[in-house]
Amino acid sequence: MRSLASVQKVGTITPIADSDFLELAHVMGWQCVVKKGEFKPGDLAVYFEVDSFLPEDARYEFLRKTSWRDNADNGQGFRIKTIKLRGQLSQGLILPLSGFPELAGCSVGADVTEVLNVKKWYVPEVANATGVMIGDRPYGIPASDEIRIQSATELLESLGGEPYYITTKMDGTSCIVYYIDGKIGCCSRNHEIKDEETALYWAPVYRYRLKEKLKALGKNVVLTGELCGPSIQKNKLRLPQLEWYVFDYKEWDSGVYVSYKEMVEACAALGVPTVPLEEEGEHFSYTLETLLGKARGKYPSGLDKEGIVVRHRESPHQVSFKVLNNDALLKEKD
Repeated sequence: MRSLASVQKVGTITPIADSDFLELAHVMGWQCVVKKGEFKPGDLAVYFEVDSFLPEDARYEFLRKTSWRDNADNGQGFRIKTIKLRGQLSQGLILPLSGFPELAGCSVGADVTEVLNVKKWYVPEVANATGVMIGDRPYGIPASDEIRIQSATELLESLGGEPYYITTKMDGTSCIVYYIDGKIGCCSRNHEIKDEETALYWAPVYRYRLKEKLKALGKNVVLTGELCGPSIQKNKLRLPQLEWYVFDYKEWDSGVYVSYKEMVEACAALGVPTVPLEEEGEHFSYTLETLLGKARGKYPSGLDKEGIVVRHRESPHQVSFKVLNNDALLKEKD
């Protein structure tokens, strides 16, 4: 489970020009607008990441006017999202650790997501019917949820000097196709979907004739990709039909995610597209600031792209993280 709430040490505090009441506090790779004087460098705090959904609690009531939500997908609570205050990005929420007596004794880095009953905010995957859910993802197939680099800046050092590749983060919905022990199936991020040709998540199987191709392949494999197109996340790519862009190819029996080159070759053999490559190199050396710049830009449609994904070229899951486009985040609506 993604660490949405954690105990962290406040880093630098920087002023905001022309503001008598607000300043910036830095935690990990994030920055948040806070009340002036509320924190000093080295203070312990609870940091809530962007996309956290906080329960109704008196400690969060100050957020009611701007962040309270009530809908069928998430219930009632407070959504944390990227905003701009006094011309500054504020990404997440920082609150003094002293306000959380139930966290007494927690050390820096402690994941307190479950203790504080924080959930992940989910945007409905699609706007129309997606098919019949017949259970959770089977066989222990993992969901895809890349960590944001600001929450794990140590990954920059881990990838330093290593071969890498950068792909475009496509704006759609996660779609998994698996072939295990003679059975082919499809899953959304969280559920297995009944085999029906009209079901959204079975579109890649029928479009690319994967029943026949995966059976002929004769291997247990799991392919995960982003399903994009009409009716999905406002179709920012402006695609005329559904497209599936694979970003993970896992050999199920060995548990290995194959290298980037092997994934592209395997998908080409199946006639399946992969996520667009933006760059690859032998020695990774980018800073957080440079990557945030690279994450900006447009899809061919002219709309803001969601960002980029950076991975180790030979062992994609050895180091893997996403860098989101702040321009797109600021325009995000519920």
